[in-house]
Amino acid sequence: MDEAKFWDLIEKAWQVVGGRKNERNKLSKGKLSEDKVDSLLDALEDVIPALQSSLDALSKDDLLAFDQILERKLYELDREEVQQFTDGSDDGFLYARGFIVACGKSYFDAVNATPSIAMPDLECEGMCYLSFHVYSEKYGEMPSSGISRESCSNAAGWPKV
Repeated sequence: MDEAKFWDLIEKAWQVVGGRKNERNKLSKGKLSEDKVDSLLDALEDVIPALQSSLDALSKDDLLAFDQILERKLYELDREEVQQFTDGSDDGFLYARGFIVACGKSYFDAVNATPSIAMPDLECEGMCYLSFHVYSEKYGEMPSSGISRESCSNAAGWPKV
């Protein structure tokens, strides 16, 4: 499992709703209408279970690697400059980062580079711990990666108080 495979699994999960590539590309450019954004949120209700099925078929090592990549992606977005556009509580900010990752590499890269592209009130709680739960159910306790997906855990992303 590497980052390319990680993003490929997310892309394949989107195929359950036809890919929605055009809308997700517009989202990455900050040019998606509010009703289309709501449609993407609704689509995730089918995308996340499709991704879960794919994760369930992975080997123990690949599932662990997927979770560690997910954790790193959530950690990379754990920055005040991203949070100011997504808003929300600590949990809400985690779920907003889950939405960003769940929408795919293009949106992740866009928000990571230009946080103002992130939008408030877009959350995907199901993405945040999906691979962790699949791993735990199949194999028991997951080894620690040494980083955290929890909000405000990326000290470099938050000004020192």
